[in-house]
Amino acid sequence: MRFESDTIAAISTPVGQGGIGIVRISGPRSLDIAETIFRPWKAAPLADKRSGSLLYGHIINPTDNTNVDEVLLAIMRAPNSYTKEDVVEINCHGGMISVKRALETVLAQGARLADPGEFTKRAFLNGRINLTQAEAVFDVITAKTEESMKLALEQLQGGLSEKLADIRKKLVDISASAEAYIDFPEDDIETKTSLQIRVRLAEIKEEVEGLSATFQEARFFRDGLAVAIVGRPNVGKSSLLNLLLKKDRAIVTELPGTTRDLIEDYLNINGLPIRIMDTAGIRNSEELVEKEGIRRSLDAINKADFIIALLDGSAPLEEDDLQLMKLIREKKAVIVINKSDLPAKISLEGIREKGREYLLISALSGEGVDKLKSAIFHSNLRNWTEEREGVVVTNIRHKTALDKTSSSLGRALGLFLADEPLEFFSIELRDALDSLGEITGTVTTEDILDKIFSTFCIGK
Repeated sequence: MRFESDTIAAISTPVGQGGIGIVRISGPRSLDIAETIFRPWKAAPLADKRSGSLLYGHIINPTDNTNVDEVLLAIMRAPNSYTKEDVVEINCHGGMISVKRALETVLAQGARLADPGEFTKRAFLNGRINLTQAEAVFDVITAKTEESMKLALEQLQGGLSEKLADIRKKLVDISASAEAYIDFPEDDIETKTSLQIRVRLAEIKEEVEGLSATFQEARFFRDGLAVAIVGRPNVGKSSLLNLLLKKDRAIVTELPGTTRDLIEDYLNINGLPIRIMDTAGIRNSEELVEKEGIRRSLDAINKADFIIALLDGSAPLEEDDLQLMKLIREKKAVIVINKSDLPAKISLEGIREKGREYLLISALSGEGVDKLKSAIFHSNLRNWTEEREGVVVTNIRHKTALDKTSSSLGRALGLFLADEPLEFFSIELRDALDSLGEITGTVTTEDILDKIFSTFCIGK
């Protein structure tokens, strides 16, 4: 197989200038390739070096014996490596040319350029980590806040895997009992045993559903909460964005319609990563570029998890304001009245009549911004606590598999209560176990693996 015979290589550090750039090699020929291109300061065969050795020397192009770079070379022998294969890491000077030349030298000796995520995929296929832990590697890399990082590390360390293993064990016990009665049909299930199976199955179903329910809030820590600031032109959307980000991210002028396109950035509210979007002012317009900006603003409203509907408190409500409140009627949103530092002319009673709560802020002075941040957080994380206990689900793939598990358990319980043949009951239990197995990778397909690891960067 290609996987078993190939030795792969890739740059494992970001491209650009830095202190160190790393070229990683993994596979059966890793040490042979390193032996060919590496000249240690103190000559000695790499085959004699122990796993964990760090050697100083130079990478040499063997075709013309030219010096490629001065490096430190790390040796990690199978199975004590990230991929459970022989791994060599070349620590070059952190420049674009030096790392690229080192990689080209490795590839010229027969290594293949790694696919995205292939090192982690090999770690999974070689049994070092399960699939949830492999996905957690990506989450650790892309974590945007301390809380995001904490959740990713919990999964990487096997928290979710252990929880699923416990659920799986309980299901296997019930399945084994059912199979035993199928094999010996002359034995009727005792009333006490039947009651135990019903109770245990209902408890497992509730446990699976409880785990799935954590996704609704926990997902925001992985993917970020998409928040759109919307409103008619010149109400202070860009000023509010700059205030929340604490930097001049958007251009602010007194001219209506300055923002013509979506502007996105991230901020952190109590550990929650917020992907915040400043949108073009929503109003009737025939100007071509502005119309496209407004279209994108409306699209942002549809896709956002939360809406900040910004109104100008220093002016009366306009028709565009009323249309905006209609647009966000079915969305999670907060009405924010800006320019509280100016004399109020807006009708607060008119807003109350729309059944919406509102906040008063000043994007100029910062008044009310802490209340706005609190509203964003608590409107979307009503049940989240700092002292959170238990495992949570942050990945939509995991939630989907848990929901499939719950459906199978529901059907199994219905069949058991209806006193249907145990063969049908047993089939549903096996389906539930397969769905659980999809999460950790005990049951999987090549398509699923390709989809998961294609999101990784090359070199990880």
